[in-house]
Amino acid sequence: MNGFLAPAKLNLFLNITSQRADGYHCLQTIFQFLDYCDILHFNKRSDGNLISHYSHAENFPPEQDLVLRAAHLLKQYSGTLLGANIQVDKKIPLGGGLGGGSSDAATTLLALNKIWQLDLSSVILSKLGLKLGADVPVFVQGHAAWAEGIGEILTPIDLDEPWYLVLDPACQVSTATIFNARDLTRDSLSVIMGDYFADRTQNVCESVVRRLYPQVGEALDWLSQYSPARMTGTGACLFARFANLASANTVLAELPGQWRGFVAQGKNISPALSQFRKTL
Repeated sequence: MNGFLAPAKLNLFLNITSQRADGYHCLQTIFQFLDYCDILHFNKRSDGNLISHYSHAENFPPEQDLVLRAAHLLKQYSGTLLGANIQVDKKIPLGGGLGGGSSDAATTLLALNKIWQLDLSSVILSKLGLKLGADVPVFVQGHAAWAEGIGEILTPIDLDEPWYLVLDPACQVSTATIFNARDLTRDSLSVIMGDYFADRTQNVCESVVRRLYPQVGEALDWLSQYSPARMTGTGACLFARFANLASANTVLAELPGQWRGFVAQGKNISPALSQFRKTL
């Protein structure tokens, strides 16, 4: 196998209804995957060592490396004596709200479960993934979902699979900074699925990100000229949907030079899950 896919995701909206005593926020969102992926390569080791390396990106300290943390967590849980070399080819922007780190962690759990022949269920892998981040389980389960709780209570849904132009304003947004901001709305009324389809939802983090990161607001205004645009997660990446690939690429060609972007299709089944199904 040439490599294991780790797709990006979009939060099609983000609603925060409360904050728990432990500091986590109770939210509502819809996750949809993109066919835009990091690629992870694994070589099994018999000596038990776990080593990760990132191409086209800075290597992370071990405590911040979700790939390495996921591998150690799975090794500890399973008791296996095996190890792995893990090469991560990064495409998903860092700090962009596209879930790249969580997706890499989920793919690590799925791939090593297969490579080490552990045969752990997706339920167990999701529970392990939740220890690494609230949105790791959706990448493990691999289906577009309505999410509640801290993002781990998932109800699979089927959506249109449009083409998206994703814009990266070339800055990294700190999720912790946004969630700790005093002016973040934490008491939004709960919404239902019909509110999303009736365009009565929003990303409540956008106003805070606009204030703290003006370049994100500038990019959001630019993209909104062509199609209603929204921020994914806590940003900084933005997205707008288009009727077809050609329309999205036409706008991408107009992208100002200080920003980056790509066109990808929304997917209800994660490209990672599709790949794993083909190899079973």
